[in-house]
Amino acid sequence: MPFLSDTPAGAILNLRLVPRAAKNAIAGPYGEALKIRLCAPPVDGAANAALIKFLSDTLRLPRARIQILSGQTSRSKRVLLAGVNARDIRPQIDA
Repeated sequence: MPFLSDTPAGAILNLRLVPRAAKNAIAGPYGEALKIRLCAPPVDGAANAALIKFLSDTLRLPRARIQILSGQTSRSKRVLLAGVNARDIRPQIDA
């Protein structure tokens, strides 16, 4: 999975977001990123907040352990999942 890597701090996900989608869902690989569809609009941080909630629910992680490292105002983002490794979250992404 080119969009998922391990670091000493935790796993890093490279994401490509599609805001204003019909429903929140993982859409699958998109080049070197994982495409995620979100209902939220890209206004005033709504999509970033929706992304953190979606990842928290999908990956069963507390929101405090999910941090957007880069791409705050972009559709392309790098997200740190603190304290977990890539092997542990692969099953939830593939499902």
